[in-house]
Amino acid sequence: MLDIKFVRDNQEAVAQAMQNRNAKWDAERFSQLDEERRAAISEEESLQQERNAASKSIGAMMKEGRKDEAEAAKERVRVVNEQLEAASARRAAAEDAINEVLMSTPNIPHETTPVGKDENDNPEVRRWGTPREFDFEPKAHWDLGPELGIIDSERGVKLAHSRFYVLGGLGARLERALINFMANTHASRGYKEHWLPALANKETMTGTGQLPKFEEDLFKTTEGLYLIPTAEVQLTNLHRDEILDAADLPLKYCAFTPCFRSEAGAAGRDTRGIIRVHQFSKVEMVKFSKAEESQADLEAMVEDAEYILQQLGLPYRVISLCTGDIGFSSCKTYDLEVWLPCYNAYKEISSCSDCWDFQARRANIRYRDPENFKGTRYAHTLNGSGLAVGRTMAAVIENYQQADGSIKVPDVLVPYMGGVEYITAENADGRNI
Repeated sequence: MLDIKFVRDNQEAVAQAMQNRNAKWDAERFSQLDEERRAAISEEESLQQERNAASKSIGAMMKEGRKDEAEAAKERVRVVNEQLEAASARRAAAEDAINEVLMSTPNIPHETTPVGKDENDNPEVRRWGTPREFDFEPKAHWDLGPELGIIDSERGVKLAHSRFYVLGGLGARLERALINFMANTHASRGYKEHWLPALANKETMTGTGQLPKFEEDLFKTTEGLYLIPTAEVQLTNLHRDEILDAADLPLKYCAFTPCFRSEAGAAGRDTRGIIRVHQFSKVEMVKFSKAEESQADLEAMVEDAEYILQQLGLPYRVISLCTGDIGFSSCKTYDLEVWLPCYNAYKEISSCSDCWDFQARRANIRYRDPENFKGTRYAHTLNGSGLAVGRTMAAVIENYQQADGSIKVPDVLVPYMGGVEYITAENADGRNI
């Protein structure tokens, strides 16, 4: 959520930022509502002063026997109270309307975020690894997985709906291996691991920006709870309405959770395989940072996500999202894209973002640093995928497939796979291993 004072004092900058983001911004409406709010506040203050003065004079009038004047003053106080109530209602209505505007307004892009219209304007930052050249015709994970019996999309549809899938045998074990490897690796690099609810309340979803703007993308229960789209939601809100100590920052958290997304507006995109589905596993990283350190903390978070891909030996590239492609709460985002032979292209596997104080302002997360400033400041929050497990599995299957239809297990995962080095037609059911 943007600071109302910043918006008020920087109307042109906000308008330009929203234009760069391809976002709607009605500066005239904001100014009108802000003026209504300030006029109502001014009227409230004036009426309060008049009421206080009139109330104070009533006692003196009664003591002096000026009963008629005292009664008139009482009547005036009654009228002023009615006017004050009306002014307060106008102020509250204006504040609610302004809050609604700001709650639906995306973050201001950081000055280092490249200006661009859409994903076609995202500059590449660097690459790691070289895509493998096969001496046989490689298969897509949506073919090889079912052939080995480790991925079953048909039964996923039978059990739930389209864009759900079932993992069996060593497919299920590979999922667990990736989750444990990622979580253990992040914990070894200073992240405190959490185990979190998969359901979140309205306040939690609002704190990180999923509500009110993206409600159509969420799954909601009859009790008014939401299935989380990412562990970022829960990890960030752990400190909602709290004041942190600057000496403890940055706080580094990670968690594995199932994630649920309706994928509204994604019809026809990546419908085959396990790339774009309604339920998937993800290990998420979240940081709480000092204002002056969050950009450096973002770079470090990207390195943490890259380390996972490097350990797995998966070729990838890093791109910097432009203003027209960054997420609602983000001011700067890097995407990591892994090489997928089935597409002959790089596909997103991690998104690491600095949200500045945007989420902290919504969730009221502050920190105290008495050595450098008085009072408190809003913390800066960061989040990043470390990584999306299903997409990582797809990348492992495709990049590590062998000519005989087997899949070589990346070396770092072998201990997590009970010593299994290859997934083959003979051992894919995972029994007695």
